[in-house]
Amino acid sequence: METPDSTRGTRAPRRGLRRTALALAAAAGAFLLTSSTSPGAMAAEPGGAAKVRQLTREMQKLEKEYGGNLEQLRDARRDANNALKKAQVLGKDLEEARRVVAEMAATQYMSNGVDMTVQILASDDPNRLLSNASLARHLSEQKAAKVREIAVLVGRQDQARREAEAKIKKLENDIEEISKQRERVKQLLKKYKPESPLVGAGGMTPRMIKVKNEIEAELGPFPMIGCTRPGDPLDHGSGRACDFMESTAGRMPSSDRLAHGDAVAQYAINNASRLGIKYIIWKQRIYDLRSPGWKTMSDRGSITQNHYDHVHISVF
Repeated sequence: METPDSTRGTRAPRRGLRRTALALAAAAGAFLLTSSTSPGAMAAEPGGAAKVRQLTREMQKLEKEYGGNLEQLRDARRDANNALKKAQVLGKDLEEARRVVAEMAATQYMSNGVDMTVQILASDDPNRLLSNASLARHLSEQKAAKVREIAVLVGRQDQARREAEAKIKKLENDIEEISKQRERVKQLLKKYKPESPLVGAGGMTPRMIKVKNEIEAELGPFPMIGCTRPGDPLDHGSGRACDFMESTAGRMPSSDRLAHGDAVAQYAINNASRLGIKYIIWKQRIYDLRSPGWKTMSDRGSITQNHYDHVHISVF
């Protein structure tokens, strides 16, 4: 006696299911191929990281030659590193989504050899098989959702890769632009020789004391002036920087105080050559006398970190 599994009528559904499962598995494989072979998608991250390391060495050499940190280069490097990390995280998410779809497609192919309707009719326990049918539909819906997720992740990962490449290129261009100023910076450093911090003066250098006193006399008073910051690896730590506050407690200054900050920044620029000022940061922009002109800085996340509540002045 023939069972339903051995009847001729089941062969067509079996072949149809197998063709469907193979098509799904092929689709999952196509996503694997598309994502892993898109131009530079997975290879860009390691190569990008190596490029950033090379540019970091060039940046550090420039900082040594140019008499201290170059804030705009540090910002550009931070942006490049953050963009690389974002691309790497999205790449891992994409690989995981592809893996899940491929496993689900393979599982469906292995388990769906017989049409579900035939199995229900021939079963002693159709309720159990109906429950399995619901599970199969659920898995099918999950797989469809995962395939849609992959399509979105492919776009996001490609965009993140492009952003990382653009950030790295910006860092490279900034380094090249600043490198052109070598001769002029050499003359600046010859004119403004480094000074030692003074004991009993809060660790500030004589040059920074002069700048602080003059700006306070000309444009003060300020809500607060903060200068030496022990442990700071940059100019605050060496007594070569002061923050001229226009508000306190991380609040955005009033319109009058913002205008006052504009005046302080302009005074520093106008008198930079006489006073030995190296750079000014104000309202998420930097004016570096080693590479003159206002340049926008990246968003560091707060009013204070973006220098909207104080004018930062560093000296040689």
